[in-house]
Amino acid sequence: MTETTTIVPASPAQRALDRLAGIAIAIAATALVGLVVVQGWQVFTRYVLNDSPSWTEPVTLLLLATAMSFGAAAGVHTNRHFGFYLLAERLPAALRRALYVARPLLVAAVGAMLAGWALVLLLDGLDIKIAGAPMPQSINYLPLCIGGALICVFALNKAWQALRLGPVQGA
Repeated sequence: MTETTTIVPASPAQRALDRLAGIAIAIAATALVGLVVVQGWQVFTRYVLNDSPSWTEPVTLLLLATAMSFGAAAGVHTNRHFGFYLLAERLPAALRRALYVARPLLVAAVGAMLAGWALVLLLDGLDIKIAGAPMPQSINYLPLCIGGALICVFALNKAWQALRLGPVQGA
């Protein structure tokens, strides 16, 4: 039994989410380029100048958290994340539809949990400075908080699409 895919013109909200995902990808890519530059500088100053700066490690960790969080959020938006589709393909249509709705709701719950607890940790360490860099110790939780919120928003959109349109190819 094959299912048909319904093509629906993108709504203004969908176009806004597409733009937001594009911005998330751009931020993740910029963070990766920054990571390469900072680590390159670290290696050069350590092995050529024999005077390694102390700020490179905390900045590297921040860039890594940014690339990971924003990249994961964009992956949720584009369905490029882990999915266990074999089970869904073997279920009856009604259960399959329920699974297509439940799966993004579970992802949204995980994103909301990440955003919430990352915010708690971010706020908890704002007044403590990182050794070697003029940043708060908890700054690495900022991209995790934003990325978790984006994961939640993108997953809720996928759940809404599944409710509205039924099973979608690759959803």
